[in-house]
Amino acid sequence: MTARTEGLHHVTAIAGDPQKNIDFYIRGLGLRLVKKTVNFDDPGTYHLYYGDEAGRPGSLLTFFPWQGIRSGRVGSGQSTTTAFSVPQGTLGWWQEHFKAIGVESTIARASSEEERLSLRDPDGLQIDLVASSVSDPRDPWDSASVPAEYAVRGQHSSVLTVQDPARTLETFTRDLGMTVLAEKDGRYRLSTHAGEPGTVVDVVTDPRGERGLVAGGTVHHIAFRVPDRQTQEVWRQELAEGGYAVTAILDRQYFTSIYFREPGGTLLEIATDTPGFDIDEPLLELGRSLKLPPWLEPNREAISHAVATIDLPEENNPAVQAFFRKAGS
Repeated sequence: MTARTEGLHHVTAIAGDPQKNIDFYIRGLGLRLVKKTVNFDDPGTYHLYYGDEAGRPGSLLTFFPWQGIRSGRVGSGQSTTTAFSVPQGTLGWWQEHFKAIGVESTIARASSEEERLSLRDPDGLQIDLVASSVSDPRDPWDSASVPAEYAVRGQHSSVLTVQDPARTLETFTRDLGMTVLAEKDGRYRLSTHAGEPGTVVDVVTDPRGERGLVAGGTVHHIAFRVPDRQTQEVWRQELAEGGYAVTAILDRQYFTSIYFREPGGTLLEIATDTPGFDIDEPLLELGRSLKLPPWLEPNREAISHAVATIDLPEENNPAVQAFFRKAGS
């Protein structure tokens, strides 16, 4: 392949109650809701985007929250863990933070260079916070709930569980331009940039594992970065020529996307870095209003009545953040 990903763009998962989802990811994980829109393929439910202050690619975790959805089954053919990067020496703080809001967590050392705090969100989605010896220079969202010195820097990695890793590894190395950095006991670490946070995929072998079922508390797909649509078009053509059933380029308003499945079963997306989340509302107001693409705008009234009423915590407002920082100084 002539194209190569620069790393993770976002992860999209499925949730239940949207208010519980918002409260956990804004107040618990300290992320910012950067866009409140709807699932373009099912406008009766939200599509919620969380990330850093501007929703930069590589910081994003998004959700389709369906009220009353049944729980999924975590298993092979899925992304089974979503990991975020945090500074070294902060996992003790995070464990106390989650304990204070009633969330159990466990600290484990994955290697001499990496420590993980594992927990589950209100729908059972596994989230890991990774404190790595590899420096992460990305600026965090300085939240009233999670001060900058502890805060999430962005995505660290995604774990894929597969029954047979051979063809999955071929997809990631040949078609996504990643390199296998390490292998131990059937767990492979791949990266595009020598293991830098936000560029890592871990492929875990589970030959007897039950196939996963995508529903509440599971990942729907993981997306990788490409700079622009022109590069995406080249990539799409090469994937199709390589035998993948790849979709047409789809307009997601804040980026364009193509989708295909890797041989192990996980749905992958290639998403552009542009145009970004500030094309329809200012940076200071991201996430406040329900935003719809032009083709859904005529149905705004019906859509507004179909989706659940939700309250956005004040912590999402940069002006409130600035007040808390000033008050604490």
